Amino acid sequence: MVTVVIELLTNLLLFAFGYATFWFVISIILKRNDIADVAWGLGYVLLCIYLYKNYEQNELSTLIYALVCLWGIRLSVHIGMRNLGKAEDFRYLNWRKEWGKHFYWRSFLQVYLLQAIILLIVSLPVTVVALVGGELGWRAYIMVPFWFFGFLYQAVADYQLKIFRKKRLNKEEILNTGLWKYSRHPNYFGEILMWWSLAIMVLPINYGWLGLLSPFLIAFLLLKVSGVPMLEKRYEGNAAFETYKSKTPAVFPRFW
Repeated sequence: MVTVVIELLTNLLLFAFGYATFWFVISIILKRNDIADVAWGLGYVLLCIYLYKNYEQNELSTLIYALVCLWGIRLSVHIGMRNLGKAEDFRYLNWRKEWGKHFYWRSFLQVYLLQAIILLIVSLPVTVVALVGGELGWRAYIMVPFWFFGFLYQAVADYQLKIFRKKRLNKEEILNTGLWKYSRHPNYFGEILMWWSLAIMVLPINYGWLGLLSPFLIAFLLLKVSGVPMLEKRYEGNAAFETYKSKTPAVFPRFW
């Protein structure tokens, strides 16, 4: 078992380095670092394919692979279509200016390689079930509907934002209708719910507790690091947003 774990960890680290390097080269060719957002979901899809082909399958692992691939493909297609024909995302533009002559090595380490390492941690429910195996228990049957609720919640929120951006007259306008009426980042709520659902599905199996690192990390990043803080910083001084912010929770919806 120890040998198998070491072999898997080695292969995953090689995968992370190779995947980061590939997309870093693509970013240099395209001259835009926000391609990393497209690579995020696809990385999970490739990881699931690798695990499916190289490890013994069971009902639980097959289910989790399918769910993760569905999420990863939708997210990457959505982001790719959103960025098509537009300038580089403002967050990456700011880093491009801030990093100056250190831009290339900091991009590789702080964007692509770091993202690949985070991907390995977030995907722990996937790798644990591939390594240990498991059966469909009552937790899986209960959590699948929650997972799909989170998936649809995120997809609908993304669609509403897409339509809003097409119709708004200026960039100062704030989306505060639909799912965005109940929280300022409903797509993040869907994301967190999906990863919690997967972590609970694998919790009963051996070492399943490792999967809990996944939703905790996702929630921390979205709430405290690259999600809410970075996106909302651009709205500082916007009176409409400040009013919206004072009445609406950040991620977890309040329906009353």
